[in-house]
Amino acid sequence: MQQEQRPGRRTVLGAAAALGAGAVALGAGAAPAAAAQPGTGAATGPLGHGRGDGGSYRDLPKPTVIGHRGACGYRPEHTFGSYEYALANGADVIEQDLVPTKDGHLVCRHENDITATTDVASRPEFASRKTTKTVDGEAHTGWFTEDFTLAELKTLRAKERIPGNRQRNTLYDGRWQVPTFEEVLKWADEQGRKRGRRIWLHVETKHPTYFRKLGLGLEERLAKLLRRYGRAGRDGHTFLQSFEPSSLQRLGKLGIDCPKVLLLDDLPTRPWDFVEAKDPRTVKDLITPQGLKWVAGFAQGIGPWLNLIIPRDAQDRLTKPTTLVHDAHAAGLILHPYTMRNENSFLPADFRRGTDPNAYGDAFGAFKTYFATGIDGIFSDNCDTASLARADFLKH
Repeated sequence: MQQEQRPGRRTVLGAAAALGAGAVALGAGAAPAAAAQPGTGAATGPLGHGRGDGGSYRDLPKPTVIGHRGACGYRPEHTFGSYEYALANGADVIEQDLVPTKDGHLVCRHENDITATTDVASRPEFASRKTTKTVDGEAHTGWFTEDFTLAELKTLRAKERIPGNRQRNTLYDGRWQVPTFEEVLKWADEQGRKRGRRIWLHVETKHPTYFRKLGLGLEERLAKLLRRYGRAGRDGHTFLQSFEPSSLQRLGKLGIDCPKVLLLDDLPTRPWDFVEAKDPRTVKDLITPQGLKWVAGFAQGIGPWLNLIIPRDAQDRLTKPTTLVHDAHAAGLILHPYTMRNENSFLPADFRRGTDPNAYGDAFGAFKTYFATGIDGIFSDNCDTASLARADFLKH
């Protein structure tokens, strides 16, 4: 995993697990909704509820609440239970992370290593699949989606990634399957019809360079599904996000006109496609005015790690905000930073309460501080808290 001093979006849950985690099991998948006809899926009923129903990301409430992997503060991540909870409890947009199966289907997992998020380790029939792989320069030992067909993956059940922090979520272990992205698109169409508005999604391509080298390129598969379900245009109620600029550029070249968000880790890091291409630029270079102007050539926003908005000191306390919000807005980019969570172990030291790392701290105070910087949205594991915090913020 990445260095402990910069626990960015990819690694912070793993770091939390080290504070007291284990693994849990999720299960019984929801039946997929009836297939939508290609190019359809517009919600029936009145539009214009201030939830981006017009199709433009500019119409979404500000700050936009993005359900991080659904509502993974309350349900195991990337399950229909998590997505449905987020949709019912304040999220304006629901996030999916995409990785492929051996036979080329896109499924929703935060990582291709499914050791911590499914019950695969307890399945003797798959014991021989355990292996060590190097993904984006880091060695991981476990079970990987690209070694399973979709049919095999569907026999597994999802579980809580960090049970030491979120023991209550283990109640739902074994309840849901790993969803395919196509099942999520059908679900979003069904929910849109029920609610009278289209459902916004925030879709990340995970490790795209790694998968392309395996012959499992993500972008073409994603583009095909977006077109099939009427989400390929700028009014498709879908954000596309990636840590790799070339993935967003490739989607653009494929004619996918959805708003795109470049995710940014800590200052010294380099996108993995930059590493492969021997491009020396780091995140620090990309957040300069010149770098942001370059990003604006293929994306409509950035998704920075929260510490790029307000750094923390050696005691984990917040310091002075950077100029990133101002500079990004000057380049015409929106900001969707990641990730706010309610537990003390994830909050800046300023907002921790008591000594239990898994107890809730002053999340409302933290949200207020971040909202005050002018960000356009935020990823949160606790969308209900984020939504209430936004309401409080907008009152004043």
